[in-house]
Amino acid sequence: MPLTQLDATCALIVIDLQKGIVGMPTVHPAGDIVARSARLARAFRKRGLPVVLVNVSGIAPGRTDAGRPDFSRPADWTELAPELERQPGEHTVTKQRWGAFLGTDLDVYLRERGVTQILLTLIATSIGVESTARSAYDLGYNVVLVVDAMTDRDPDAHRHSVERIFPRLGETATTAEVLTLLHED
Repeated sequence: MPLTQLDATCALIVIDLQKGIVGMPTVHPAGDIVARSARLARAFRKRGLPVVLVNVSGIAPGRTDAGRPDFSRPADWTELAPELERQPGEHTVTKQRWGAFLGTDLDVYLRERGVTQILLTLIATSIGVESTARSAYDLGYNVVLVVDAMTDRDPDAHRHSVERIFPRLGETATTAEVLTLLHED
């Protein structure tokens, strides 16, 4: 369902746009995803709305058929993309799981600020976005998925999330549509 409105207290949540992830091959150019997310972050900040920057530093425990990536991470792997222009005092969440809610203070932070709607951007659509969107939906937030500000490593997984899963979890929008509602076009 296309985005109908922005709640009075909405927050932008930018997930996993960090040096170690934006350098990986993706379906859509990661630079474009970072640029759109940065533009949205500037517009939210200008309106005094919360911007939450999330990075991932670990992997959930457990065995999977897909196994675990076998590579050593460079020292700056978790550093947020500088284009996001993190502001002093801006809330940052470091997660150990796919989703940004489990095991973090994100829900508490948002509720303390009266946030009722979250807008999501990130890499990877079928992992971090979908996991965070599912939790947000279960927690009662109005969820907006900014589909041109997210990408995945797998085109089929990206398409499946956008076309099949996201319509069940919230509304979808483009960066331009959100900026128009923020009066930032």
